[in-house]
Amino acid sequence: MSKLKIGVIGAGSISDMHLQSYEKNERVELYAVCDMNIKRAEEKATKYGAAKYYDDYHSLLADETIDAVSICTWNNSHAEITIAALKAGKHVLVEKPLCTSVEEAKNIEETVKQTGKVLQVGFVRRYASNTKLLKEFIDADELGDIYYAKASCLRRLGNPGGWFSDKERSGGGPLIDIGVHVIDICWYLMGKPKVKSITGNTYFKLGNRSNIKNLSFYKAADYDPEKNTVEDLANALIRFENGASLMVDVSFTLHAKKDEITVKLFGEKGGVEVEPELSIITEKHNTILNATPQVDSLTFDFVQGFQNEIDHFVLTCLDETETLSPVEDGVEMMKILCGIYESSEKGIEIVFD
Repeated sequence: MSKLKIGVIGAGSISDMHLQSYEKNERVELYAVCDMNIKRAEEKATKYGAAKYYDDYHSLLADETIDAVSICTWNNSHAEITIAALKAGKHVLVEKPLCTSVEEAKNIEETVKQTGKVLQVGFVRRYASNTKLLKEFIDADELGDIYYAKASCLRRLGNPGGWFSDKERSGGGPLIDIGVHVIDICWYLMGKPKVKSITGNTYFKLGNRSNIKNLSFYKAADYDPEKNTVEDLANALIRFENGASLMVDVSFTLHAKKDEITVKLFGEKGGVEVEPELSIITEKHNTILNATPQVDSLTFDFVQGFQNEIDHFVLTCLDETETLSPVEDGVEMMKILCGIYESSEKGIEIVFD
């Protein structure tokens, strides 16, 4: 059986999760790596056994033997590279967020329709074993109608700097970087209801707090303590057409005692806590029960989640299944993210048709 030839565009830190997952997939030949920093591209190609490396993504896409690509570049380049890859006849897995504007998202969606190629948005938490388990419970109507969800991803200190803190390249701060994950997993498990209105707030109060000592955090390769143009906190109330609502708050930095991630959904028959630990809350014989599933990991397994995501993408490219995160969902998520930023900027509620 011939193997799927893969190219990875962008060789920064997140690319390792893609590269190592492709490396472990027996139906893949990891063929090429591209990065503007040719030395970094060469190092990653050597490490993971890719035959070729490039410093220009056009050169990679011109190689007709490549079947599919992962795009792991700055957010502001996602649309341009994704559209070029689709038009070059490649299937595409693009890291979240899909892009940085609704207009770009719609352009990508149109290109997917024109080319008929696979596009999978990197909503990696959808592919987690915990999510799959919960989806089975939800699809079996164990929770009933889910009418409320609440998500937090709060870092007390954790602005990665570099391109993450440069709004021009990233499109925003914690909301578009880590908020997208918790918002998406709630929206996905709620059944992807249509957005009705959004009220959002962003705050630029603490900066990147590069002055803090004695507490370490992840820093981007191009970290510069002098540069930061993104929010340090965002929150929002999202209302859906079916009457359900979602509250979210996310931060890169906050005067908090500890980091916190919580994802909770509440339905008419039961509720679930996805993070920090998987739990199902139900009611039997007039008694409320907290049910803890016996699974390998009660929290999101980062490595396994990416492996599942990559394996699913490969099967989708081979026309053996359908993606769990199609371009349409990427467009809707951009509406939500951009709606929060717009609401904050204008100081009004954003209402969708």
